[in-house]
Amino acid sequence: MLILQRRTGESLVIGEDIRISVVSIDGGRVRLAISAPAEVPILRSELLDAKLVNQDSAVEEAAPAELLGLLGGIPVSRKQEKGETRDNG
Repeated sequence: MLILQRRTGESLVIGEDIRISVVSIDGGRVRLAISAPAEVPILRSELLDAKLVNQDSAVEEAAPAELLGLLGGIPVSRKQEKGETRDNG
């Protein structure tokens, strides 16, 4: 990990096309400006963590549906298999 000190108005460059500039410092808050190509995703770490948790949950929920697909779909009752139906009218 690289640790740098920057003052307001100073910046750092990552690679050839990513620039991070310090816009302001107010107490414990630092405002940054990030300039990067559109194809480079920029997310706050807490949003990335939440995204990963949601992806894990979606995978866990998708597993039963995948299993049902392998088993031929939603199970039917024995009466439906035999062609018996219930007519209430």
